[in-house]
Amino acid sequence: MKTFILIIALFSMVNMSAAAESVQVTTRENAVRGECRFFAPVKLKVVLGDHLTVKGRKGDWYLVNAKGVNGCIHKSAVEERTFAASGRSASGGGAAADEVSLAGKGFNPQVEAGYRKSNTNLNYAAVDEIVRFQVNEKSLESFVLQGGLIQP
Repeated sequence: MKTFILIIALFSMVNMSAAAESVQVTTRENAVRGECRFFAPVKLKVVLGDHLTVKGRKGDWYLVNAKGVNGCIHKSAVEERTFAASGRSASGGGAAADEVSLAGKGFNPQVEAGYRKSNTNLNYAAVDEIVRFQVNEKSLESFVLQGGLIQP
């Protein structure tokens, strides 16, 4: 009887762990927040490629656990499907995680080179500068409140 109970317990644990859903962060940096709303207090910063365990969903938000911290992250910052960059090795071959993520969204270095070649009149230095520009969270929250914008 003890053996039977042990087998049932082990089978249940295997099924529970296999059912755990995970998502991968697809933005350079994002936040796991204390509540499922923008500008809620940040509990943990996550970066591109981090894997988060999904505990549930609330509207457009995932309830996740990351590095032992429970919180919420918006669906726009993560991706459910997984993909592998074949050929990645210690010698540097293959694709980097950010390249794979961008390629999954339809953008890669070859697409950018094509745009640059066919649109020589565009200011790509300005685009690169905009990509590097960062606004801290308090300034952004202040902007939203002063402008009377409604948060989703």
